[in-house]
Amino acid sequence: MPELPVSWSLTDLKKTKKNGVNVFSTFSCGGGSTMGYKLAGCEVVGCLEIDEKLMEIYKTNHNPRHSFRMGIQDFNKIDDRDLPEELFNLDILDGSPPCSVFSMAGSREAKWGEEHFFREGQEVQRLDDLFFHYIDTVKKLKPKVAIAENVTGMLRANARGYVKEIFTGLKEAGYDVQLFQFNSARMSVPQARRRVFFVSRRKDLDLPKIEFSFNDKVRNYFDMMKGLNDYGERKELSPLQKEIWRATKPGNNLGTAHKKGYFFGTFKINPYHPIPSVLATGDTLTLWDKPCYFSDVELVRAQTFPDDFDFCGQRVQYVTGMSVPPYMIKKIAEKIISFWKL
Repeated sequence: MPELPVSWSLTDLKKTKKNGVNVFSTFSCGGGSTMGYKLAGCEVVGCLEIDEKLMEIYKTNHNPRHSFRMGIQDFNKIDDRDLPEELFNLDILDGSPPCSVFSMAGSREAKWGEEHFFREGQEVQRLDDLFFHYIDTVKKLKPKVAIAENVTGMLRANARGYVKEIFTGLKEAGYDVQLFQFNSARMSVPQARRRVFFVSRRKDLDLPKIEFSFNDKVRNYFDMMKGLNDYGERKELSPLQKEIWRATKPGNNLGTAHKKGYFFGTFKINPYHPIPSVLATGDTLTLWDKPCYFSDVELVRAQTFPDDFDFCGQRVQYVTGMSVPPYMIKKIAEKIISFWKL
């Protein structure tokens, strides 16, 4: 496969050769996954997203044929006769159920089983059961393949019980399930973003097990910024953070230089290595040569979003941090399509 460019444009999607594979995106956010499928040659026929502002971003950049601005629970209640016929002839059902309650940061178990106000959806809701509503959508639409992404925290400690329930739910829905851990740094993304993917294939299709191997050349900060003269506006660290930043070695978090370990979530990048994962909230990434946070331009490049993506005035870090890097999905989709001949 030819090496992917470090930057691209939404107009490039019009030049992509189509392969006839149909995809429907749930929890679509701004469309990171959608862009990955499109780069792989797929037709993304529609999207499902609860957040009004994220849906505006999605529509602005992707102009979906079918869009559902609602929670997945409400989508599952729609009478099948009222849904477009092509949703029942899908090759791939995509989904990234919001995953902040499975993150290893903070007291995650305290948020399980209860309703809280979450930024995802802008309302009070439970997030730990959204994966099971996604499984209900799989049952409803019966795609050939269902792909669901989440944080690696799902595989640790008590969260492993949820993973077992997910496997059970997908098997009862009529699917064989495989679980994979991927690092985007081996998938042409200049970021060490580790995620788990549940890849499910419909049992009646008798598709064999699939294996993945991604060994793309690892990209770093310098790679991702090639071709740019304007790196965008950057916010400076506070005086206290600057002092700690100066004592921090590139590649480490600022907590390593603070006597009480504060600011452990803020990283001083090593420009010769893939950058740490882009998070949706908080100022987490700083440069190695200036006491400044990443600019929006740098966040866009780190997530392999197109340079001309329209964020409709929303915070770039939130939209990109909530999204799957397009290149990551492109790599996965291409392998699935070729291996299973979708």
